[in-house]
Amino acid sequence: MAGDSKKVQPIIIKRIKKGGHAAHGGAWKIAYADFVTAMMAFFLLMWLLGSTTEGDKKGIADYFNSPLKVAFFGGSGAGDATSLVKGGGNNLSESVGQVKKGKSETAEEKARKKAIRAEQAKAEAERLRVLKQKVEEVIANDERLSKYKTQIQLDLTAEGLRIQIVDDQSRPMFDSGAPEVNGYMRDILRAIGHVLEDVPNRLTIEGHTDAKPFSAGDRGYSNWELSADRANASRRELTAGGLSGNKILRVQGLAASMPYEKDDPLSPLNRRISIIVMNRAAEDRFFNAAKAEAIDDDETEADKPATESAEPSIKPSRPSITGR
Repeated sequence: MAGDSKKVQPIIIKRIKKGGHAAHGGAWKIAYADFVTAMMAFFLLMWLLGSTTEGDKKGIADYFNSPLKVAFFGGSGAGDATSLVKGGGNNLSESVGQVKKGKSETAEEKARKKAIRAEQAKAEAERLRVLKQKVEEVIANDERLSKYKTQIQLDLTAEGLRIQIVDDQSRPMFDSGAPEVNGYMRDILRAIGHVLEDVPNRLTIEGHTDAKPFSAGDRGYSNWELSADRANASRRELTAGGLSGNKILRVQGLAASMPYEKDDPLSPLNRRISIIVMNRAAEDRFFNAAKAEAIDDDETEADKPATESAEPSIKPSRPSITGR
């Protein structure tokens, strides 16, 4: 019996169950990557600061304090290191301001741009030549204007197409000493204004007189005022013919400073109105000159003392009885 009790003795197995943890996600990897990226950026910043000169650091600080100051006013700023060439560039002629360090224009690119400008000038000259023929056809086919064609002269100059309406002893464009346009001159100007209506070029209108002086001399109403008044009266007739006023860049009176007949200052041909259809080069010269003049005026105003008062302008009145 004792042997049977030993054989029947049960075997007890204890199983200990441990509590499980939630599955690990990938969020830690993203956080670690952000940390490594931040550290890399930090060490890169330290390396840049260590390899940057004091002049460059000051330039960077100035740029972030006033980013548009250098762009608008020039002067030392970003890139103005403690080198022989100020501004960080390679141009030894510049002592202040920013010098462009980009790719310089090659000889091939310069030649290509020069060729393009030459082609544009050639095409514009051909367009002005066609316009000259068109004006001549309008004058020849108009019964009112054809009899005045000897007083209308057209030629191509360095500034563009020049249309000159000269005076005639028997048919004056203006009465002596007067700026009012006579009847036939009004027809000519309005016909020309209609032809120039579709032309994209800008215009210059010039008034010219002969050398015969007024009785009051240059101190009163003179040929300068008369030529300017006549040019402006011609402008009004051109716009009445259909020409847009925005196409006129300049109206000026030149008095007798540019005579048509240089050997005869009193010739009726010197009394004329010039209408210049400007080419692109002439327009560029006009705008560049205006820009340079505006800069000079700003500098002059800055140098003037605050207490200086402007002199009153005196405009001479046109005399009722003139010597012309």
